[in-house]
Amino acid sequence: MMAEAARNGRVWLVGGSVPERGEDGKIYNTCAVFSPSGELVAKHRKVHLFDIDVPGRITFRESDTLTGGDKVTVFDTPFGKIGIGICYDMRFPHLSALMRARGCSLLVFPGAFNTTTGPPHFELLQRARALDNQCFVVTASPARPTDPEAYQSWGHSSVIGPWGDVLATTGHEPGTVHAELGYDARR
Repeated sequence: MMAEAARNGRVWLVGGSVPERGEDGKIYNTCAVFSPSGELVAKHRKVHLFDIDVPGRITFRESDTLTGGDKVTVFDTPFGKIGIGICYDMRFPHLSALMRARGCSLLVFPGAFNTTTGPPHFELLQRARALDNQCFVVTASPARPTDPEAYQSWGHSSVIGPWGDVLATTGHEPGTVHAELGYDARR
């Protein structure tokens, strides 16, 4: 389905993240990337699993179900190298630094920060990773559901410039982020 969407739209498609059963039988949180021809060009398995317990607010243990990946994911495009991480991977500066050291000018992090950690951390981490590495950072997050019993994602998909400036963002409602990533912005 994602390959067909990339091909039909003639776009590079970063496919968010989905559970994937590996050949080893373990379950990974995986992001697939497709070229405009529909070719699978990269597959990132989330390295850092999100285990948190904020008393009275949220308890979440990805490691109860998922296995962490162990690779840095970088792929080539006609406009430069792009690195992929998933959600909580953004909290760890060394992963972004490794992607930048491999030539990436753009780091993409699909993810779904929650309403406990999202407000204080999501934008801060995006801006830090962009500034740390003097590159662009793009995040894609689901909009917050109206069902109060559903997982409450923070939303706020964004594009951050190399100086840590917010080039474009959304709120927690459904929306689309547009930004031109002119490489001349890397001052």
